Amino acid sequence: MNNDELKALFDQQASNYDQQWAKLSPITNGLYFLLESVFADLPENASILCVGVGTGRELIYLAKKFHGWRFTAVDPSGAMLDACREAANKEDIALRCTFHEGYVESLPDDTTHDGATCFLVSQFMVDKAARAAFFQQIANRLKPGGVLANADLAFDKEVGGFDAILKVWMTVMSGSGVPAEAISKVKTAYEKDVAILPPDTVASIIQSGGFTRPVPFFQAGLIHAWFTKRE
Repeated sequence: MNNDELKALFDQQASNYDQQWAKLSPITNGLYFLLESVFADLPENASILCVGVGTGRELIYLAKKFHGWRFTAVDPSGAMLDACREAANKEDIALRCTFHEGYVESLPDDTTHDGATCFLVSQFMVDKAARAAFFQQIANRLKPGGVLANADLAFDKEVGGFDAILKVWMTVMSGSGVPAEAISKVKTAYEKDVAILPPDTVASIIQSGGFTRPVPFFQAGLIHAWFTKRE
């Protein structure tokens, strides 16, 4: 799936995206809860880059916890960014946000951000070199020592058990039992359009983009998260 196809897919899903993934709220809430501590040492006036911000859930969470922080919200989907802007307006934090429709590489290369979030984005890059270059683009927009929190779907398929965890994951998302045929279709889609790699491989790709060795700080189902600092 190329960038234009992904953008069209997320444009289409924007209006009901949060409702569609509501069953994962206990997982994402746990991720955001730990994210707060990962970023706890950032300055009171920190600037945070949110890459692939979507509807802005992590941005809203952080903005409500850290009242002096400012945010750069980046997403190629205009519809998703509109949803993020609407949510920010409802929470009265839009004046602390800059909204950028596009990709991270189209942002000024100005190393002004103290931290960055990138949740469930890089997994759509099936080429490892392109994925590493993506993280380099994020690093280029962080201050030296700036903190990145990244989350992606990850699993070491070589150790076995992927079909079993995929069934559990599908059940979590649907809230009910999932037919074997449906699991097979999702598995095929994941193999084609989503780079579900071993967690250590994902960490190595992040590191090769100009970061210190990533530290795992969260895992639930197929979602793994790491924090790291710009070299």
